[in-house]
Amino acid sequence: MPGPHASLEWLPRLEDLGDLRGRRVLVRTDFNVPLERADGRYVVADDFRIRTAVRTLEALKARGATVVCCSHLGRPSGPDDAACQMGPVRDALASLCPDVELLDNLRFEPGEKANDPAFVDRLTAGFDAYVNEAFGVSHRAHASIVGPPARLPSAAGLRLAREVEVLTGLLAEPARPFVAVLGGAKIADKLGVVASLAKVADTVLVGGAMAFTFLVATGRAVGASLFDPERIEDCRSLLDSASAIELPSDLLCLSPGATFASGSTEGEVATFAGDLPDGWCGLDIGEATAEAFAARLAGAATILWNGPMGAFEDERFAGGTQAVASATANSDAFSVVGGGDSARALAECGCASQVSFLSTGGGASLAFLEHGDLPGLDALRHAPNARGHR
Repeated sequence: MPGPHASLEWLPRLEDLGDLRGRRVLVRTDFNVPLERADGRYVVADDFRIRTAVRTLEALKARGATVVCCSHLGRPSGPDDAACQMGPVRDALASLCPDVELLDNLRFEPGEKANDPAFVDRLTAGFDAYVNEAFGVSHRAHASIVGPPARLPSAAGLRLAREVEVLTGLLAEPARPFVAVLGGAKIADKLGVVASLAKVADTVLVGGAMAFTFLVATGRAVGASLFDPERIEDCRSLLDSASAIELPSDLLCLSPGATFASGSTEGEVATFAGDLPDGWCGLDIGEATAEAFAARLAGAATILWNGPMGAFEDERFAGGTQAVASATANSDAFSVVGGGDSARALAECGCASQVSFLSTGGGASLAFLEHGDLPGLDALRHAPNARGHR
């Protein structure tokens, strides 16, 4: 459960910025959107993250502010990396919210990820206020996230505040039964949040590659499936202490030596309950598990879903993720979905509009659920105009 300082009452809001007429406001947005090639140039493939920031940008403009956004985009190899140029994002932003400037990719500057004070000084020069509307990267102590609140009157953006409100509600007072579904690949990144959710949720359904380390901890053979030998004891201890965790009963697997990829037909696909034969690689939850998970979700009053159930980019192993997406969308529960892969699965199923809240943060959501706070939120609470400082 979050501590009192993680609640919204301690975060400065837009109204705490005072009179903005004629003021320049720097807004840290998360415009790390997917790009695709069209007619020989890059264009924005999905503008969801841009659209979620528009309400804040328009609110600042309506109060007379000159609004300048900053964001990172991808993992640039350098300032000349064509796939990480902000031009396509500027075009999309201009169509959604005209008269808002967008600076160059923050990660063209080494000082961004290093949280270099000199870079923060350059970034904030000439601005009168700062707004954090980048919940999806607020778990990073990067210069543009934690630096400006120490120098400027600062505030949480409208979308960031809503993210905090929704996630705080999941930890503090969820309607029950509360069912959490966690998937994805890296168990090391998610053990902490599994442990936290196991204390709050009525059921934690674990799928994806992260399930294999848990399965090994129960004594099951997983063939050639990916697992983390250094986390087996951690998983065993967690299973011993948390009865809420449910693991797959069967797995959809690919035969030895075959590779998986979108459109591939290589290898044999088979379902196994219990131990996997040597060389077989589990790449999705099986049909029985998908049905069991869907039944749990159908009976839930609150749902949290983060991470796919398998290698859903290969349509042969998309069934488990699609089952969870459909069950979540068709449930009457208050449903919260976070993470790019989960959002993509919802979109591909045509049911993204049927969930209650689609979070802009995957890793940030998990970090908040694990710790009840984020570096970006803590920085805002220490801004000179923060309510706790009055």
